[in-house]
Amino acid sequence: MDEQLLNRLVFFPTPESPCSYLPNQQSRSIFLHPDQPLEEGIYYQLNRLGFRRSGAHLYRPWCSDCQACQSVRVLAEDFRLSRNQRKVMKANKEVTFTWCKAEFSPEFYALYERYINLRHADGDMYPPSQEQFQSFLCQAHESTNNYFLCLRLQGQLIAVGVVDLLADGPSAIYTYFDPDYHSHSLGKMVILWLINWAKSKQLPYVYLGYWIKDCAKMSYKADYQPQEIFNGLHWVGSKNQST
Repeated sequence: MDEQLLNRLVFFPTPESPCSYLPNQQSRSIFLHPDQPLEEGIYYQLNRLGFRRSGAHLYRPWCSDCQACQSVRVLAEDFRLSRNQRKVMKANKEVTFTWCKAEFSPEFYALYERYINLRHADGDMYPPSQEQFQSFLCQAHESTNNYFLCLRLQGQLIAVGVVDLLADGPSAIYTYFDPDYHSHSLGKMVILWLINWAKSKQLPYVYLGYWIKDCAKMSYKADYQPQEIFNGLHWVGSKNQST
């Protein structure tokens, strides 16, 4: 990123709060100020510096004594399916994938509501609401190229992947799905489809967000190899190569 441009951006830190991923840890983040005008390309450049999007906000972990959260991206062209991933692809061979506008609809929200109620009733997103759905998944800065990737089986909506399309590849923001189709591994399927889509568009990366080595909920992200991890200064090859 151009240093002069970076120096013009305004960020603010959040107060410390208990970490959602690691026990006995405090967490904080820095956010790009919501009134900060986003010139063309800033989101793309901040993403390459380890920032992520949540609704209309761009943020990055900013913990004083912990650097466990690391951004990861898959090298799409070099990716090869594992045996388990081939099974996931086979289980979803009848599923159709469509890019849809990221907006509220009764169909999109009904699936989201069911997902939160049945899968995350113990989380901070419960209870779901239409306002929460709009602000978390639909709202984005006007410069953001965001979409819903809609997965359907025999016409029925079974999963939605929230995706930002950046200059160097798609960024997977969030996925929710019908719990009745848990055995289809739809979260994994979304990532596999995005990798194939990036290859077809000759885009080098698929961004998967933050990975924490000691957090079981994030362990699946290490299954997509080869990948790079942002160490705070540079993107470097992951040492956690899987076969």
